[in-house]
Amino acid sequence: MFLFTKNFELQREKAMAGLKEALEQGKVDEDIIPLLEKINSLENYFTTSSCSGRISVMEMPEFGDKINAVWLGKWHREVELGEVLEAIKKHSSGQLWFMVRSPILHVSARTLEDAVKLLNLAIGLGFKYSNIKSVSHKKLVVEIRSTERMDVPLGEDGELWVDEEYIARIVEMGNAQVRRFKAKLKRLEENVNQELDQV
Repeated sequence: MFLFTKNFELQREKAMAGLKEALEQGKVDEDIIPLLEKINSLENYFTTSSCSGRISVMEMPEFGDKINAVWLGKWHREVELGEVLEAIKKHSSGQLWFMVRSPILHVSARTLEDAVKLLNLAIGLGFKYSNIKSVSHKKLVVEIRSTERMDVPLGEDGELWVDEEYIARIVEMGNAQVRRFKAKLKRLEENVNQELDQV
């Protein structure tokens, strides 16, 4: 017997209202909207949160302190060297980092069978860090995540440790990562209806 979540339709309704509000306020990454629409059109799934992946320049008191961290620059796309250099100029205190984060989606499934089906699809398309994040009678949530990630220290307390040539190289690497995970998102968008549609 497969585990069923209670009040699935009520949860879906609440999540869709939240997504509609986020869309109206421009808080959803534009390039991931078609994928969200496809998942949310399916009978046994709905999305609860998403990010299409990003490059960022971040200042933080110490690594891992997300609460007190400040984004000096954040892009959900490939970036130009000049954009990164402008963000770096804003650095004054704490640690300075160049980061790449892969896409992440949280999708609620109606049954455990549905969750496993989505998980297997995601892993098969290259989202190797995907997992079932929550399993209970209240909710089943699949976390879809890829492997792309960079954490590069650039300086501290206003002092830059690297030169522009080095920054140019890590920007190239970061953009390559972005191209890779954006292609995976596109493949997921192309396959999700065919593999998961219950109708």
